[in-house]
Amino acid sequence: MRENHRGLGLFTLLVYIFLLGPLLIIGVASFEPGTILKFPPQGFSFKWYQHIFEVEMFMKTFWTSVLVSFVGNVLALLLGIPAAYALSRFSFKGRDTWNAVFILPVLIPGIVLGFIMLKYLIVAYQLPIYTALFAGHTVIMLPFMIRVIASSLSNFDFAVEEAAHSLGAGPLRTFFTIVLPNIKSGLIAAVLIAFLESFNNVDISVFMTGPGVSTLPIQMLTYVENNFDPTIAAISVLLMIFTAMLMFVIERLMGLSYFTKK
Repeated sequence: MRENHRGLGLFTLLVYIFLLGPLLIIGVASFEPGTILKFPPQGFSFKWYQHIFEVEMFMKTFWTSVLVSFVGNVLALLLGIPAAYALSRFSFKGRDTWNAVFILPVLIPGIVLGFIMLKYLIVAYQLPIYTALFAGHTVIMLPFMIRVIASSLSNFDFAVEEAAHSLGAGPLRTFFTIVLPNIKSGLIAAVLIAFLESFNNVDISVFMTGPGVSTLPIQMLTYVENNFDPTIAAISVLLMIFTAMLMFVIERLMGLSYFTKK
């Protein structure tokens, strides 16, 4: 029995090394003082972190990514709240089908989904680049919105809503004054998760971007094609810290158990 525990512990350690090892290597290599990315680094310097803010395209594409994620988040929230509420509150014919449709963007490979959007949004309908980006990122955020909000609604007692109706409150007033305040933490977590999914997305953005418009992940790919300095490693470390901070906030708001209930 003890040998089984040791074997399981060793296997777990190997899994953690496999998952976290590359992140550790990138983090250490980002402090290389030379002009070529090396591991182990030949010294210690923060100059490549400073270099990030000196490259105009990094700053420009960062704000583009923030804008696209923000607008897509708002649109996904406006669509996701009523969809999650309907799927959680009512039993109707075709509910499982609609639930499957909303989850499809997660199940379809990102490259396939991006190519489909390129073919129809850009080529067929000739939408402007920003409009296509907003639409594409809304689609990939929507499953996360619905999933998290529906998980939050599963813990809400709809008898409270019915009590408000019996006391004369209308449907909209009840929804905005009773339902939404009770799932506030779920809404915030849904927004943060969807934001991370959009901000770090490559599959959709690479098909939706065009001349003069790019997101930060796409700009990073373009930069690394022509440069092999530690700048991209430094950006990756900052993005990892940013992601870890948001995930900590999500965990404090909801806990991981929310995402394993449904």
